[in-house]
Amino acid sequence: MRALKESPSPMFRRTLPAVLTLLFSSPLLAGQQTLFSFVRPASVVNVITADASMPQYNAEQTAEGEVLRRVVFNPVERPTLGLSPQSGVWDWSAGKALALRLQSGMDWALSVDVTVQSSDGRTLTSRIDLPAGPAQTVMVPLTARSPLDQGMRAGPPMPWTYEGQRLLLTSSVGEVDLKQVTSVTLSIPKPNVAQSLLIERVALQDDDLAFKAAYAGLIDAYGQSTRGRWPEKIVSDDQLKAADTREQAQLKGWLTERGKQQLDSYGGLLAGPAFEAQGFFRTEKRDGRWYLVTPEGHPFYSLGVNAVAADGGRTYVAGREGMFSALPGEGEPLAAFYGEGNNDDGNASSQGRNFKQGRWFDFYAANLQRGYGQPCPAPIEGQPAVACPPLALDAARWQAHTLDRLQAWGFNTLGNWSDPALGLAKRVPYTLPLSIVGDYASISTGMDWWGRMPDPFDPRFAMATERAVAIATRDHRDDPWLIGYFADNELAWAAPGNDPKARYGLAFGTLRLTTDVPAKRAFLKQLRDKYRNQQGLSKAWGIELQAWELMEDPGFEAPLPDPEHPEIERDYQHFQQVFADTYFKTIADALQWHAPNHLLLGGRYALSTPEAVKACAEYCDVLSFNFYTLKPDDGYDFARLAELDKPLLVSEFQFGSRDRGPFWPGPLELPREEDRGPAYANFLKAALAQPMIVGAHWFQYLDQPASGRLLDGENGHLGLVAITDVPYPGFVEAVRRSNQQVMDELRKGLSKPAP
Repeated sequence: MRALKESPSPMFRRTLPAVLTLLFSSPLLAGQQTLFSFVRPASVVNVITADASMPQYNAEQTAEGEVLRRVVFNPVERPTLGLSPQSGVWDWSAGKALALRLQSGMDWALSVDVTVQSSDGRTLTSRIDLPAGPAQTVMVPLTARSPLDQGMRAGPPMPWTYEGQRLLLTSSVGEVDLKQVTSVTLSIPKPNVAQSLLIERVALQDDDLAFKAAYAGLIDAYGQSTRGRWPEKIVSDDQLKAADTREQAQLKGWLTERGKQQLDSYGGLLAGPAFEAQGFFRTEKRDGRWYLVTPEGHPFYSLGVNAVAADGGRTYVAGREGMFSALPGEGEPLAAFYGEGNNDDGNASSQGRNFKQGRWFDFYAANLQRGYGQPCPAPIEGQPAVACPPLALDAARWQAHTLDRLQAWGFNTLGNWSDPALGLAKRVPYTLPLSIVGDYASISTGMDWWGRMPDPFDPRFAMATERAVAIATRDHRDDPWLIGYFADNELAWAAPGNDPKARYGLAFGTLRLTTDVPAKRAFLKQLRDKYRNQQGLSKAWGIELQAWELMEDPGFEAPLPDPEHPEIERDYQHFQQVFADTYFKTIADALQWHAPNHLLLGGRYALSTPEAVKACAEYCDVLSFNFYTLKPDDGYDFARLAELDKPLLVSEFQFGSRDRGPFWPGPLELPREEDRGPAYANFLKAALAQPMIVGAHWFQYLDQPASGRLLDGENGHLGLVAITDVPYPGFVEAVRRSNQQVMDELRKGLSKPAP
């Protein structure tokens, strides 16, 4: 590999004096200055290749008439094309972005990494997802920048036409001294085969007008993206009303079909031998398979939807009003759907994001008002305008319509974070979350997305748990329609990744704390009881601990697990097991006291440890995992789970795409909307094949706002229903068929005679 400080490669040196015929090239954007042209090269820049080459002497004309230079990146770890000054450094302090005119030389998209480095060694990096097709100008910000700066998880679709050019705006992470830039490199990470990139120029952009323009007028009056078209997109109130009329007829037919199915009052299957009816939901294992059992004593496979609520369309507008093309003005009827909030909670989920507090607007509620809300009062001359009645006045209509949808689509459970009023309608069984908040101590594992881990050794945690459970169960203690409670959601039991500091993040994080944290005192007591003194610990851990008190100091860095000293890992595992046991026992004891008839449905794991899962199996009735994978068993080792002999609920799964308005596809992206239905069917089929799985809950009912939800700016196409309250018909029909197939397969299995 050649270093960037070397002179140009022989291949490139031969082309420098060549006379090239310039056919067509794209014009420079205003405020753009060319640093280097690959079409008309000049000896002002060192061009270095490492596992890459420029095989042709001359540039080539593309099908669109542009002239660009081909660079071939070989199939190695990181083939690279680099540019550096012939002498000294570049001063880019007046620049806002690096502009590269690029085109994929292949029939497919390319991922290209751009790295800018300054003389102090600092770097700024950007990942370009370069689509197949004609050339475009890629803008790489020279300071850290992402869609979170605009308040959302993912930005609008790129490329995008601006001033007559196809622009692709990227994000950047890191920081460089722009007065002392020493190099720019382009690399393709780990290509499987040789990949060709066509490049015309590298330029410096001295303004950020394109970045500002990309977000101007981005969201229309209905909360939809203005940058695309799709079949379900709404352009008028009349279209909303017509869609509602058509859907009502369809739902009526589907509900009639559902009424012919053999189901008990709660959606349990009447096929096969009956289970004991105990008046509440419970679990039972029969013939090697786990089941939920309804209060009437019939097997129940939980097909649920998360976040079935009417408040999911809220998005912050304060400070970024220019992003929205048609917000209602003061005094207009739909101004009733403004509100105030503050989601600047200090958690990792809110860090680095702008526009996370202040005034919000609820597009979903406004669209419900447009579609079937009560008529807004007509203005009376000479009198102040009267706002529309709030949605709450028509909540009964929304609730009935939503429950009709869920049952018609084959769902039988209201998943986490759903409107409690829906459960009280006694049509669909429901679940509830336990959110334990208080002033108890907490521990950072290095993840902390939703906050630090609660310290279960802190007596204040037990008090907070008691209070949270008492409040959550107060109005539901004797309700047979309630399946059970989830023990919080996606706690940071570990940090992402497979390295020891991630796996044992709870142990490392605890030992870094001061001894006024109860978990730290509990861990130190465990070690002192085992080793008696620092000499015993030093020998077992292979360290030189001069005094026991040094472990009590804040910031103590414990050693990594070491095969030559296996007690290190054993001690970490033991502490994390006691920690998890204490956590789940505290919740289980409180729930047993306040709601002995309802199930504890586990911790909704996103990240977990074997210790946490084992403790959950010990103290919870059901294990619950959020699986953002194509199949459940892609998300966890089910052979290990089977050893715990406990039922499991998939508490979240999802598939999304980028072709229906919201800019983020969610954690698991598919190429097209049409792919979501088959993916849903395959997931349920795989879930049914696991005898410990007793249900699966889709995340979520409604698409997130394209401009970002209040909580953390997520703006995903996750829903069965668009923000306009219009269902995605192809997906909904596929979901309905899949849900029905699951129930049919279970009926067949239950009808077979026992072996």
